Amino acid sequence: MLRLLIADDHDVVRSGLHAILSSQPGWEVVAEAEDGKRAVELAAETQPTVAILDYQLPFMNGIDATHEIRAFQPETEVLIFTMHESELLIRELLEAGARGYLLKSDARRFLIAAVETLARHQPFFTGRVSETLLNAYLANGHPTGDVLTHRERGVVQLIAEGRTNKEAAQLLAINLKTVESHRAAAMRKLNAHTSADLVRYAIRNKLVEP
Repeated sequence: MLRLLIADDHDVVRSGLHAILSSQPGWEVVAEAEDGKRAVELAAETQPTVAILDYQLPFMNGIDATHEIRAFQPETEVLIFTMHESELLIRELLEAGARGYLLKSDARRFLIAAVETLARHQPFFTGRVSETLLNAYLANGHPTGDVLTHRERGVVQLIAEGRTNKEAAQLLAINLKTVESHRAAAMRKLNAHTSADLVRYAIRNKLVEP
């Protein structure tokens, strides 16, 4: 039995994915989550073969959720299912441990093939995604990078979502001083002076919706 987890903050997307995936013989959707933090928790509980994650998830984005899932459950493969086509996002998700990246606009043609490929522990990328990475490499000589660590990025996302430092500490299960330290480090690296600067960074890098 191929066990699947779906994480997306839109009910209609989760319902659509569930209907398509559960109709395949031998496939079972064992969990659904509407935010990244819950996706990590459910992945630990259900140990899916493949976790299908949107990139832009509340509380914990797809990069950080992927990092957490792959760190503790290396046998679970992650397919990022998103509308965003960005060399930076693709590179960061690969570094976090995702081995598949599928644009929502390509779902009709490639979703089943993507899940089947990842279930065999093989990487899956459409031609469009591969071309994006190749063009970035040829243009830059090497991929560009984000200066923030995954934990700093998680703190910035929560701040941009309107969370206080205390709330961020509770959601990330770390102490308040650590959140303050990550926030200060992020502001220093980004040359940010106010919370509004962090919000603008989060919007620009699609950690939150404007």
